[in-house]
Amino acid sequence: MRKTFTVLALAGIVASQTFASETINGAGATFPYPVYAAWAYQYYKETGIKLNYQSIGSGGGVRQIKNRTVDFGASDAPLKPEKLDEYKLYQFPAIIGGVVPVVNIPKVKAGQLKLDSDTICHIFLGDIKYWDNPKIKALNPNLNLPHKKINVVHRSDGSGTTAIFTTYLSGACEDWAKKVGAGKAVKWPVGIGGKGNEGVANYVKRIRYSIGYVEFAYAKQNKLSYTLLKNPAGNFVAPSIKSFKAAGATANFDPKKHFYLWMVNAPGKDAWPIAGASFILEAREKTNVNKKVNKFFKWAFENGDEIAIKLDYVPLPKELKEKIYKYWNKHGIAP
Repeated sequence: MRKTFTVLALAGIVASQTFASETINGAGATFPYPVYAAWAYQYYKETGIKLNYQSIGSGGGVRQIKNRTVDFGASDAPLKPEKLDEYKLYQFPAIIGGVVPVVNIPKVKAGQLKLDSDTICHIFLGDIKYWDNPKIKALNPNLNLPHKKINVVHRSDGSGTTAIFTTYLSGACEDWAKKVGAGKAVKWPVGIGGKGNEGVANYVKRIRYSIGYVEFAYAKQNKLSYTLLKNPAGNFVAPSIKSFKAAGATANFDPKKHFYLWMVNAPGKDAWPIAGASFILEAREKTNVNKKVNKFFKWAFENGDEIAIKLDYVPLPKELKEKIYKYWNKHGIAP
């Protein structure tokens, strides 16, 4: 399901106000949609500049900025420096969040079911078919799990959330790396596909005994039961601002590589293992457009942290924001 917001509609503000009528057009990742919508609403109230963002998936965001049909693209799967050179794009992170497995098992509440990477891997490979499988029961001796078929839900579109999830699985599960691999779109061995984080959330909500993966804000908004996960340090952790921050603490974003970095399977004892940043992509030749876009993101970096935290995202650390400002200056696109 394609989701678009215009801040006029969100704010319920009529166009006859004295603000200048200016619009920034972006498209891409569904992962950061809730926070971009909230930032845009506030930005419009303060500046009169609208942000029109189409939540169409990371694959669509890359395609649209590559074709120069939007002012910026958004992708949760960072592009490698050589791809950025090929497409003549700049790239920087805007927000950090977590991808979480979510389930619909009657009487199993959020944070009750424990899973590890091996179990998730073999559920999504189709090898573990029932909820009372011995591997799942061994991790959850106190849960009364039913002998019901597991209904797997995955993304049907090119997705950065999928790229984060499959990169996590490939790094932690040899069978997944060999048989499926990582990417924005993969050949899923089992399951049904939903479009966008919204589509997966809706399917999991409707289909009993299902499992899917969504950005944490979608799990919270849809009141879905998220799982605990065993991280590389051997601890079961819950998805939270704290565990996403712990994953981000070891992340070393390098401006010389256009901030290319994956954050999955971070080593911290409290780190959530499926964390990731969402990235902004800009056309290198569009200096004035980039300045306008970056003015919005600078405002968000300086005024939007509280909004991000309320929506269960992790704002970028101050040092990383400073690196981004220097990157903009270096390329002549600072607002």
